[in-house]
Amino acid sequence: MRIAVVALGKIGLPLAVQFADQGHEVVGVDVNQAVVDLVNTGTEPFPGEAHLQEKLTELVPAGRLRATTDYADAIPGADAVVIVVPLFVNDTTWEPDFGWMDAATRSLAEHLTPGTLVSYETTLPVGTTRGRWKPLIEEVSGLTEGTDFHLVFSPERVLTGRVFADLRKYPKLVGGLSPAGVARAIEFYESVLTFDERPDLARPNGVWDMGSAEASEMAKLAETTYRDVNIGLANQFALYADEVGIDVYAVIEACNSQPFSHIHRPGIAVGGHCIPVYPRLYLSTDNDAEIVRTARLLNASMPDRLVAQAAGVLGDLTGLTAVVLGAAYRGGVKETAFSGVFATVEALESRGAIVAVHDPLYTDAELERFGWTPFHIGESADLAIVQADHADYAGLSAADVPGIRLLVDGRNATAADRWVGTPRLVIGAGGVR
Repeated sequence: MRIAVVALGKIGLPLAVQFADQGHEVVGVDVNQAVVDLVNTGTEPFPGEAHLQEKLTELVPAGRLRATTDYADAIPGADAVVIVVPLFVNDTTWEPDFGWMDAATRSLAEHLTPGTLVSYETTLPVGTTRGRWKPLIEEVSGLTEGTDFHLVFSPERVLTGRVFADLRKYPKLVGGLSPAGVARAIEFYESVLTFDERPDLARPNGVWDMGSAEASEMAKLAETTYRDVNIGLANQFALYADEVGIDVYAVIEACNSQPFSHIHRPGIAVGGHCIPVYPRLYLSTDNDAEIVRTARLLNASMPDRLVAQAAGVLGDLTGLTAVVLGAAYRGGVKETAFSGVFATVEALESRGAIVAVHDPLYTDAELERFGWTPFHIGESADLAIVQADHADYAGLSAADVPGIRLLVDGRNATAADRWVGTPRLVIGAGGVR
């Protein structure tokens, strides 16, 4: 098949590589000329994705994968078009911002030819495939869905850094607007994906028909929103445990020892492209989801709550030097999307602290581009807050931050025996130890 993948980001490019690796001809479209140029030289545009570079090294010179900025080059004659363009959410109103996706959809529709399967993999509010993309594509292309082309929603369910493994591990969900469209989508995804055996599943691992585009849209929102709500509950337990002097981690371990409890771990922030965003997409069509709203608000408030706890121990933070350990949204991943670092820095600065940021994955110049003062291990500080659970931080000790008066570990990532003699506040561990 000839396949076009629209947007070569941290999900789109591995998808394009996966399709090409299965023997298909793949053209990737991206608005970023620098990304296109790197792909065409067989160079990964971003680090950290397992096996991506080795696959690019093989597939690009073989002519199985190339990139372009020109929709007119990629879309006409394609058997399938897969769209992974980012969808943003307004931080104030929590409403989805379809700007980039609308533009991409118009561009592909202008060049769409009959017989093409169009599959959206970007997570969407329920009803978007049928109510927004179908009429927009039909209007711009002059083609009719279900007759001239087929439209489906099939959400990506992978985690950056391990995309190729996750593509094999998890069922591929498909929801269409017609039985014919679903049949085409199943045939397509079965030809580009392979699946691990999963005896734990009620039905064989593979491509699963969800029955409708709306059910497929909701499935992706539900599985991610569940995680946000669960983390919100864990954070609520952690805050209470700190008040009454209980170790919430012992409580969670005990609860999860039986099969009906699956409490997640608390943390200073919920970051990344997915968990902080998708609950808000869900809320955009279900205004009555108060549990979802409450959890999202609580999780968003955690950086400020932990800074307030620090102020409760140290008193006025004005003029104190504070270092935020971790710019990334999670350990081992060089990505700041919705990272808790932003709210943590803001909360510290609002209380008058002089703030610096450290992250082993970022250079000083990269940290400075965010407007932060870089911190180097061995420099002095009054307060340190662990925001990302990088492996490097497990070995930190008070000697690495001379003059430190308080460590706030927002990820339970540090070792207690390395901080003996220094007040240490671990989220949910029962207060300062």
